[in-house]
Amino acid sequence: MSVTNTAVIPQVNGSAPAGPCGDDDCGIRDVLDRLGDRWTVLVLVELAKGTRRFRELERAIPGISQRMLTLTTKRLCRDGLVERTLYPTVPPQTDYRLTDMGRSLAGMVSALADWSREHKDAVAAARTRWDQQHP
Repeated sequence: MSVTNTAVIPQVNGSAPAGPCGDDDCGIRDVLDRLGDRWTVLVLVELAKGTRRFRELERAIPGISQRMLTLTTKRLCRDGLVERTLYPTVPPQTDYRLTDMGRSLAGMVSALADWSREHKDAVAAARTRWDQQHP
């Protein structure tokens, strides 16, 4: 193999390639794993508007099933981004709200959602052009 091949250089030099955070593990993969699922961003954007009950979240996010909302909110609670409050009523009521850390992330996620909304048509047009040029 050639030493000029950049894919081989880290192996030849014996050093690991630097990632987006340099040589340390900044946690970006964990964050992207969480944000990369289908529902997390939508839940965060909705909770950025304020505290929501489970059914309010379910109605506000088209297409999400009860099971997926349950899994998503549990994961966000585990990550410390969402706080869940269960009220001992009949039937039980559950509120979800962003933690301070969740609010700090929600601002960036909301900006991403705004960007997506603003560029949705342009992305669709670019995909169409690509597909026509690369059958």
